[in-house]
Amino acid sequence: WILAWMGLEINTMAIIPLMAQQHHPRATEATTKYFLTQATAAAMILFASTMNAWTMGDWNINQISHPLATTTVTLALALKIGLAPMHFWLPEVLQGLNLTTGLVLSTWQKLAPFALILQISQNTNPALLTTLGVMSALVGGWGGLNQTQLRKLLAYSSIAHLGWMIIILQFMPALTLLNLTIYITMTSTMFLSLKIMTSTKINSLALAWPKTPTLTTLIMLSLLSLGGLPPLTGFMPKWLILQELAKQDLPITATIMAMSALLSLFFYLR
Repeated sequence: WILAWMGLEINTMAIIPLMAQQHHPRATEATTKYFLTQATAAAMILFASTMNAWTMGDWNINQISHPLATTTVTLALALKIGLAPMHFWLPEVLQGLNLTTGLVLSTWQKLAPFALILQISQNTNPALLTTLGVMSALVGGWGGLNQTQLRKLLAYSSIAHLGWMIIILQFMPALTLLNLTIYITMTSTMFLSLKIMTSTKINSLALAWPKTPTLTTLIMLSLLSLGGLPPLTGFMPKWLILQELAKQDLPITATIMAMSALLSLFFYLR
């Protein structure tokens, strides 16, 4: 746990200069918000692992068994990647960054906390993971509805996708990894395409068709794939997750997840 905590702290420290390199008040504000949330989450992780070592005498990540410690670690890692209800920092931070750093924040920075969540998922309270998953999917759908800023839209899309990944984690970790891979691919496509077009608002995309038709088509397909429209790749993990949830006798959960995907799809279609 000490090594995991150190890795997470180095990870945070390494991206801070990238976020603050523009010397713009918004970039500085985003960097400060990010730093505070990540430091809080890392402190919670250290606290929970110390508590587990104190009560159970075990520093091993796979052997974390004290219920209070597992819950605290799960919530801390949820805060680190921006799962609802600890998601409030993510849209604000992403909005203050340029597209390249935003890409790093949305993809690479998720891997370390996710590795830890995967390792402790079998010892975590299932109700907690399900609640985090459903809430994130709903918040990701509702939050993106009235946004015009593309970076905020991508932030809410990130929250919704993380919800899908977390909800299936305890039943089929392989599906979570599949979803993560597809999400990272699609989000990278989106960020890099937007970077080429230097557009950060929806209305600038509306004017892009005469200038770069091919790239605009690519962006449209990536957005629809992120939303999970059937013939495209992004539909596959959602379908498999809903199928698995139905197999696990969780029809109501599956229904709520499907409805929240509809909410997300609405703003992707727009």
